[in-house]
Amino acid sequence: MKGIVVYCSSSSSVPSVYLEAAREMGALIARSGYALVSGGGYRGLMAETIEGAIGAGGTATGVLPHFMLERGWAHPGLTECIDTPSMHARKETMARNACAAIALTGGIGTLDELCEMMTWHQLGIFEGPVVIVNTDGFFDPLIDMFDRMMEQGFMRGGIIPARIVSTPSEAISVIREAVEHGA
Repeated sequence: MKGIVVYCSSSSSVPSVYLEAAREMGALIARSGYALVSGGGYRGLMAETIEGAIGAGGTATGVLPHFMLERGWAHPGLTECIDTPSMHARKETMARNACAAIALTGGIGTLDELCEMMTWHQLGIFEGPVVIVNTDGFFDPLIDMFDRMMEQGFMRGGIIPARIVSTPSEAISVIREAVEHGA
């Protein structure tokens, strides 16, 4: 079975509510029988998802471009570490190994990955669900922008190509419904 890719921050200098949600997300992915696929970093929310998955008896695949591996940025507890030649190859590899995508809180890198997956989903390149976990209202301004895009005709089909939820548990429910029941 393919895993669930989680996009999130590698920063540890963030409110603890985001770190806790990331650890919970990793644990829920593992308990649901999926492998975690992530950027594989040893810090921040990325590390928390990995530690949550491993701690719950699951597996964690990290996908890192070679330059990041050379800098020692890989989490030491990864079950598998995939070395890619570039950031572009990293994103494609992460998507190829996933049946669903989740965005947790993060910065510009997370936003880049989320938007690319939403685009791929809209174009039919990635058929799995894309889920945004809006922990503590973090994504509210972005969701407002998506609503504005819809209102002004910039979203194909008039829908946001992602499901928006508030908790990691809701994200897993959305994915189970979509992947396991074909919804």
